[in-house]
Formats: sequence, structure tokens, C-alpha cells
Amino acid sequence: MAKFFVPHLNRRKFLRSAGLLAAGLASVPGKVFSGEKVTLPFAHGERDLVKYPQKRPLIRLTTRPPQLETPFSVFNEGVITPNDAFFVRYHLAGIPTEIDPDTYQVKIGGSVNTPLTLSLADLKKFEPTEVTAVLQCSGNSRGFVTPRVGGGQLANGAMGNAKWKGVRLKDILDKAGLKATAKQVTFNGLDKPILEATPDFVKALDVEQARDGEVMLAYEMNGEALPMLNGFPLRLIVPGYFGTYWVKHVSDITVVDEALANFWMATAYRIPDNGTGFCEAGTVPKATTPIKRYTIRSFITSLADGDKVRTGQAIELKGIAFDGGYGITKVQISDDGGKEWRDATLGQNLGKYSFRPWTAQFTPANDGNYELKVRATNTIGQTQPVESLWNPSGYMRNTIETTHVKAV
Repeated sequence: MAKFFVPHLNRRKFLRSAGLLAAGLASVPGKVFSGEKVTLPFAHGERDLVKYPQKRPLIRLTTRPPQLETPFSVFNEGVITPNDAFFVRYHLAGIPTEIDPDTYQVKIGGSVNTPLTLSLADLKKFEPTEVTAVLQCSGNSRGFVTPRVGGGQLANGAMGNAKWKGVRLKDILDKAGLKATAKQVTFNGLDKPILEATPDFVKALDVEQARDGEVMLAYEMNGEALPMLNGFPLRLIVPGYFGTYWVKHVSDITVVDEALANFWMATAYRIPDNGTGFCEAGTVPKATTPIKRYTIRSFITSLADGDKVRTGQAIELKGIAFDGGYGITKVQISDDGGKEWRDATLGQNLGKYSFRPWTAQFTPANDGNYELKVRATNTIGQTQPVESLWNPSGYMRNTIETTHVKAV
């Protein structure tokens, strides 16, 4: 029987240990649930809190394929998002449920001098590389977008920060040898469409980016093999870029001489091509371009909207900030709705692609309502907009976040 999730635990044993033998991962949608519900803070925000293999209870957006959002309270546990709390996003319903790492292979072909077929053991012979990097879904926070747009109505939990270990894509491509005509590198995984009319999920990077020394194929996540639902046993890591490029269960890498013009590159995951990625609400952009780097963001994690605090008692606010890889240089907070701002204290720097933790003191002097706001600035001077910006897909939301609390 093929091994499931981890090298030394077969599928039947894993499902029995998880209490899921009758269901199996393939039939998870209707049978695996905790019975609990959460209500996200926007219209039609009711969701089931569900328990999938290798995961703690997460917020379920869809069942087939599984789309699972991290409860926001997780981000107050630490700067690294635990594997069992990491969000899940698939595009295709035919997801793999059994993969044997001993027989797993990735093929490198197309416009190369020497086509390769590499096992996990082969990949681990390359010099290993590590990076701590945020993975964020393009539609993270879409549920807050106004006017409302189509797509998965997510709160702020379709993101996570992990330490990834693997092999540089550059080293693999150099071993294969790119032909002079090579223009892009495409990536396909083991998840497949179940309907013939559904386009297979294949993404592409320009050769220059694929060989930048930062893009990698990861076989470990936070010191362990990747969870199955997060791409076991091999995932593409594109630091600073939205998750649409982070292909899971990588099986085929093909170098091509023309820019890939499939549905997932030419139609989906595109933003207004105007230098900002946003446009006037309700309009259609004249031209679009593929989504790329994260916008800069920051959050308060230690308090939730609607919390009560004690008047006159000092509170340590905690939170996180990140951007597309330039690096966070400043976080500021306001406790009067944005009239006055003061600097927070930045925490440990785990690298320019990581969440950057921060802390600040807040002492409510009087009883009543407070609007706590947070904004970040990066090394190139980018900061967050006061008003929410808009595009037709609800991508890249990064407005200054507000947490309402009451002092009593």
C-alpha cells in the first residue's frame, strides 16, 4: 500500500490514528467536521470549523477541493505558523490522497540540454537552502472588499509564515542546462481536474526569476515533511509572491520558449495594469497583468474586534507585519482612530520575506470605545492606504486595519 502523508505511516494506519478510517481524505467533504461553527465579520460569514488529517480545526470555505482558512487567533501564538494550523488552498478537485515518497519523482524537460528525472533522494543531494517566508493567497481578506466581488469570501486567515527547506530551482535548472531560446519555466503538480473542460493548474515564471537563487523546491516545512494538504512531498516556493505561484505536489517542470498563455496565466490571477493593481470600484480595467508581489500589510493579533479591556491598565499590544520582500522598517499604532501615531517596537527579524513581530503599549485612560489602528512601512517607503482600494477580483487588500475595543 502506498505510503500516506509521511514516509513511515501508511494510509490505513494514518486514518485509523486520526479517527477517519471510514471517511478517508477523498471523501472528507461531508464527513469530517467538529460540529462547531464560526462567524466571520462580514455578510454570509458563517463557516464550519473542521478537522482534516494532520490539521487542527480550521475554517472551511469549500469542501471539494478543500479550502481551509487559519483562525486568526493562531497568529498570536508566534511568528511561525504551525503546520497543523496552516491554511489550505486548491484549485482542482482531483487532489492526491496517497503519495509514496520512495517512488515520487519530478521531471525536468522541455527546452533543456539534459532532461532529468529526480527522486526525493536525488533532490536532497543538492546543496540545501532555507528561507522563512510568508505564503499568502491572492484573495486573502476578500470578504472585506466593498463593493463585494466574486470569489472565495475569506477573512484574514489565508496566509501563514513558515521556514521552508529544499533545493534552489536554479541548481536544478543549471544541471539540466537551459537552451538559449528558453523564456519561461512552467510547473505542474499531481492535483488534476475532474472534468475534461477544466484547465489543468499550470503556472509559469520567467527564466530570470526561476534562476534568481531564491525560488526553491521545498521538501520540508518548519523542520518536518510538508503536510499532505500543503503540497507533500515537494512544493514550489516563490518568496514574496502570491500563493498562486506556489505549486503543490510538483511533478513536472517544463522549460518553454514562449510565454505560457493558458487560463491560469492569461485569464486568471490578473490585476489592473496601471502600476497600482487597483482601479475605481465597479469598473473594468482597460488592461491587466499577472498578479505578483504582496502588498505591505500589518495586523494586531493580541486583541480581537469587540474585545473589552480595563480602563487605566497597561496592555501590551502584539502583532505582525510583512511585505513582498523589501523588509519592514517601521510599524506604528494609533489608539484614537488614526489622528495620532506612535512607533511600535519591532521584534526578531527572521528575514525580509517573514512576518515581522511587533509590540506596543496601550493604556486606555477613560471608559469607552477605542479604535486601534496599525500601519507598516518598508525599506522603499511603501505604507498602507487609509481607505480600502479595489479591483474586480478582490486581490491584494492591504488597508490600515482597525480593531475596535471597549474600555470598562
